[in-house]
Amino acid sequence: MLEHVSLRCSDSKASRRFYERVLKPLGYVCDMKYGDSFGFKDDAGRHDFWVTPGKVGTPTHLAFHARSRKAIDGFHTAALKAGAKDNGEPGPREGYAAYAAFVIDRDGNNVEAVLWEGDPGASEHTRLSATSTRKKRG
Repeated sequence: MLEHVSLRCSDSKASRRFYERVLKPLGYVCDMKYGDSFGFKDDAGRHDFWVTPGKVGTPTHLAFHARSRKAIDGFHTAALKAGAKDNGEPGPREGYAAYAAFVIDRDGNNVEAVLWEGDPGASEHTRLSATSTRKKRG
């Protein structure tokens, strides 16, 4: 079982502000600080995601499990407002996931919110625009 992930960021304080906005719809709260590193806890109280200062290497793919399609929609909207680049708007991903969205953060990381087939909330109906991209990018 994975305990936590520390994401190296070129500016951990700016990344903290970015991820506070982006992960709020998914139930995360940043409430732990250790130097210039910041810990985010999920709604179960686990600090499983950290942003830390350091040299950014090859961009990483991070996927956060969501509890509903609405949470994924909120994640995507918050990310774009916080300065992320769209890398796949919310929608079903045939052959991959019931519903997911993707963004690129300030350091080039591909960040995803996802619901798997069979997850509670995965079968919620959400109206999508006719121009929606349905395939995972990146």
